[in-house]
Amino acid sequence: MKFVAFERTQQGTGASRRLRITGRTPGIVYGGTAETTLIELDHNALWHAIKKEAFHASILEMELAGKAQKVLLRDLQMHPFKQQILHIDFQRVEAKTRMTVKVPLHYSGEEESPAVKTENCLANHVMTELTIVCFPADIPEFINVDLSALTKGTSLHVKDITLPKGVKFVAKGQENPVLVSVTAIEEEVEAAPADAAAGAAAPAEAKDAKGAGKPPAAKAAAKPAAKPAAKK
Repeated sequence: MKFVAFERTQQGTGASRRLRITGRTPGIVYGGTAETTLIELDHNALWHAIKKEAFHASILEMELAGKAQKVLLRDLQMHPFKQQILHIDFQRVEAKTRMTVKVPLHYSGEEESPAVKTENCLANHVMTELTIVCFPADIPEFINVDLSALTKGTSLHVKDITLPKGVKFVAKGQENPVLVSVTAIEEEVEAAPADAAAGAAAPAEAKDAKGAGKPPAAKAAAKPAAKPAAKK
């Protein structure tokens, strides 16, 4: 993938802010035997480029001052809420130097696996990218992972897949992390109509049983009639 960059002479917060106002994005290129170079790129062209997966995980050809250089995207700083790229970093690529990069994982065959097709399970993609180390010429654009053999109650680890030639996995805390896990889907069983009716009748029966042992309320005693007044 190719893109065009231009040399940048001014640096600093104020210079970068003025550059962004004109529709350019500041950046740098470092690494290799050459010195770090300040660059600027057209923001609109860069915005469309970063939407492509290859821009993030493959060797890029940068044209700078009429010369082509092999570089790799290393850092991308975005505005907190605007659709704006604030700064971008590239590293020069040397053919004889191994590089550590992150490569996206492309999963396939999931729908044909026994776990999903016949065993009513879900395949959870635990990892979406893999950190690898290899020579620049061996960097893959992505790594394809076949899930057609997944079965219920299993999981797929890094050591279960075959990496491209010359590519090694970089372990960061876990020697053999999980790529995909399989979980069964729990089905909700609806209550049968008869059971539902029985459940509704139970509270009424309990209410009747509760009041069965009580005697009827006694009638209020009549007040005695007033005695006639004595004759004088």
